[in-house]
Amino acid sequence: MRIARFVVDGDPQYGVVNGDEIVGIAGDPFYQGVQPTGTKHAIDDVRLVAPIIPRSKVVCFGRTYADHASELGNEVPASPLMFLKPNTAIAGPGDPVTLPSFSEEISYEAELAVVIGRICKDVPAEKVADVIFGYTCANDLTARDVQKTDLQWGRAKGWDGSCPIGPWIETEFDPEDVGVVGRLDGETVQDGNTSDMVWSVAELVSFASQAFTLLPGDVILTGTPAGVGLLREGQRFEVEVEGIGTLLNQFRR
Repeated sequence: MRIARFVVDGDPQYGVVNGDEIVGIAGDPFYQGVQPTGTKHAIDDVRLVAPIIPRSKVVCFGRTYADHASELGNEVPASPLMFLKPNTAIAGPGDPVTLPSFSEEISYEAELAVVIGRICKDVPAEKVADVIFGYTCANDLTARDVQKTDLQWGRAKGWDGSCPIGPWIETEFDPEDVGVVGRLDGETVQDGNTSDMVWSVAELVSFASQAFTLLPGDVILTGTPAGVGLLREGQRFEVEVEGIGTLLNQFRR
């Protein structure tokens, strides 16, 4: 099932994507379940927005693909490398993203994202599927020059708009062997597979839950394959995750 968040007549709401239609659902599916209202819209007649604005946090993992760690001259860490983005970093599908004035080196990173479905803590890897609502596409935008000079990654990774996600949340999905592709102005620049990750998605979610209580709607970014590079004003970047869909954003100054 694909759960989207969309705006029609200025009113944001959730719906279930069914082909080229979207069927409205009542309330918030994270707390009220999926209750179709019967209202239908053509997808082309509505504006899709970020499928979730985390109430709490975006938890991110770096260097989870050995080839990406290597291309930046880094070792694979002994344990998963975590950092946070604020919920104000979220942008939606099709949203124009404004590049920050304090950086001249913004990099794209195509990623699979996990959306948490219920409150949880210290979840064993074998139980992680029980706490996941679904999965979506993400772009972990990074100010590379700032990342090199700041002692912490908060500014380099957490600026407004630095975490586009979408276009919807896929609830029926196996994350263990799927393609993750990034395209810059239509040219494939990243082409990886989650089977190449150093740690599985379940292991990453379990690791995060040892540090933080995870809440419904929290988003977890699982890392990016090799091929990262820099963006310029006016360019477009697509993240495609096999079995989910494609997230597209354009960039401006």
